[in-house]
Amino acid sequence: MDLNDIFRNFGDIFGGAFGGFGGFGGGRGQRQYRGSDMRMKVRLTLEEISTGVTKKFKVRKDITCTECHGTGCASGHSPETCPTCHGQGYVIQSRRSFLGMMQTQEVCPNCHGEGTVIKHTCSHCHGEGVTSGEEIVEIKIPAGVAEGMVVNVPGKGNAAKHGGVPGDIQVLIEEEPHKDFIRDDTDLIYNLLLTVSQAALGDTIDIPTLTGKARIKIEPGTQPGTALRLRGKGLPAVQGYGVGTGDIVVNISVYIPEHLTKEERKAFEALRENDHMQPNDSIKDKIFRAFRNYFDK
Repeated sequence: MDLNDIFRNFGDIFGGAFGGFGGFGGGRGQRQYRGSDMRMKVRLTLEEISTGVTKKFKVRKDITCTECHGTGCASGHSPETCPTCHGQGYVIQSRRSFLGMMQTQEVCPNCHGEGTVIKHTCSHCHGEGVTSGEEIVEIKIPAGVAEGMVVNVPGKGNAAKHGGVPGDIQVLIEEEPHKDFIRDDTDLIYNLLLTVSQAALGDTIDIPTLTGKARIKIEPGTQPGTALRLRGKGLPAVQGYGVGTGDIVVNISVYIPEHLTKEERKAFEALRENDHMQPNDSIKDKIFRAFRNYFDK
């Protein structure tokens, strides 16, 4: 006996004790097939992500044969017990090893582990129990999902032959760009562009949210880079990946006119020499802290 024989016998020993049938149900007994998984993409708006949504798709996939209902048998017939393994799905083989006679469990060569054989096959599916077809699949997407996440839908993938376990559908999430917001995890960033007069004098402005509008007050002397928060107006955390709901962060920008009339230019030149129009150290520090507070949130 060479080393190959020794390791082969050890493989038989441990395979018989712990083996099963290699991904077809596991453990001792009859083999059960499993349908293959499917992968698809779904494109969502931020509004759909904020509340969760149910989508319906017509999917082309393997479905259970409508003629034999998955048995693989012709009408009026049923699978018969395998005469080789007597329905066990496996047979016992005896082999001589350096330890003596060893008995191992192997997949039945006649029924390939199923425990049954089909003598009269279905003409529609040719004995497989599945055919190619279409099915309407309803997929529930939870609130708070993000670009690149995968939602698993169990049991909605390809049907398995001979009444086995169907596969899953793995749904890859894609986000549609939003016209108003940039997403930052559960926060939504909104860029508010003020005029010089609005920033200097203050104003009351309506800004969009995912459910309508919200009114905010711009204080006189508001500086570019100031970030205002609308608490709880962002996106919910997806279940199991966080707690609570994010905010809408309003980032203040100020529009500086690119072209001035003679009168406008004269007005700005008159203001230029005014001490109140010059930023002091306190204002510089306030602007810096506004940026730092946003990134340290």
